[in-house]
Amino acid sequence: MPLLIGGRDPAKVEKTAAEIGRAEGTALDLDADDLGLGERPVGAVAVLFSDDRIAGLRFAQARGVPHISISSGVYEIAPEVAAFMHRPGAAPVVLGYEWLVGATTVPALGLARRFGRVRDIAIGALVDEQDTGGPAVAEDFERLNNTLPAALTRRGGRYVWRAGDDARARFRAADGTEVEATGFSSIDVVGLAAATGAPSVRFDLATSVSSTRRRGEPASTEIIIELAGEDHAGRSLRTRHAVVHRGGAAPLMGMGVAMILERLVGLDGRPATPAGLYFPYQLLDQDAYFARLRESGGEVLTLEAA
Repeated sequence: MPLLIGGRDPAKVEKTAAEIGRAEGTALDLDADDLGLGERPVGAVAVLFSDDRIAGLRFAQARGVPHISISSGVYEIAPEVAAFMHRPGAAPVVLGYEWLVGATTVPALGLARRFGRVRDIAIGALVDEQDTGGPAVAEDFERLNNTLPAALTRRGGRYVWRAGDDARARFRAADGTEVEATGFSSIDVVGLAAATGAPSVRFDLATSVSSTRRRGEPASTEIIIELAGEDHAGRSLRTRHAVVHRGGAAPLMGMGVAMILERLVGLDGRPATPAGLYFPYQLLDQDAYFARLRESGGEVLTLEAA
C-alpha cells in the first residue's frame, strides 16, 4: 500500500519515505481542515505525535476514514472521546496509547486465559537507557512527567492516584535484577481492568540497563507481566512473563500500528472495522500478534513467579 508520511522536518520526511519505498513525504498544515492535502484521497490516519489540536482526528472524521493516535496520556483522552461522541458513526477511532500500542495488553490478555479469576496485574516496563527514541518521544515523556506526576492505579477495586513515595516502585527485570521504577499513568491500567475485572492493576516504568545489555548484548525493551488469581479449577495461580524485543521499543510500536491499520481497513482479509471507539487489544488478534512478534525478532519469556 502507498504511504503518505507527514512530518515537521520536510527533509527528514522525504528521506524516510525514500528509504521505505512506495511512500511519499509531505509537510502538513495542522491549522487547515484538510491538513494541506486538498482533495487527495487518504484511506486511514495514524498520528504518531502529540496532536493537541486533534487535527488528524477531525480530518479523519470529515473523510470518514479510520484514525489511531498513540501519543496521548490517559488524562488527555477527553478531546478524542468528545469528538467521537459527537460523530460516533463517522469512522472507527482507536485510543492507541497503550504502552507500545498493544505490546502489554495483548500478551497480558492472552496469558490471562489460563485464569478463571484474575485478581492482580502488575506491569513493569523497562526502557534501556540507550533506547531513548527521537525528539517526539522525548517531548511526549517530558509533557507526561510534567503535567501528571501521579500514576492512575486500580487498587482494591478502586481507581486511585499514586504520588510521592506511593509512586515509587521496584520490579525484577527479565534476568532477575531489581530495578528502581516509578508509577506511570498508562491507559493499559483501565483497559486491563475492564477486560479482566481484576480489582488491582498497576503499571510501573523504569529506565535502566536492559537484561540483554547487562550480559554484553545489544539493548532491548522489556515488559514484565505478572498475574495472580485462581485457575479454572479455583486453585491459586501466579505467573510471570516478559515481552522482550532486541530491536528496542520502536519495532513493537510500529508493529502494533501496522497491524491495527491492516485490521481497520481490512488488509488482513477480513471486512473493514465498523465505526466505533476501540482499544488496540480489541482489534488485534492474539495469535496473529504473537506470530508477527516472533517474525519481527521479539519473544515472550516464561519467568519464575515470585
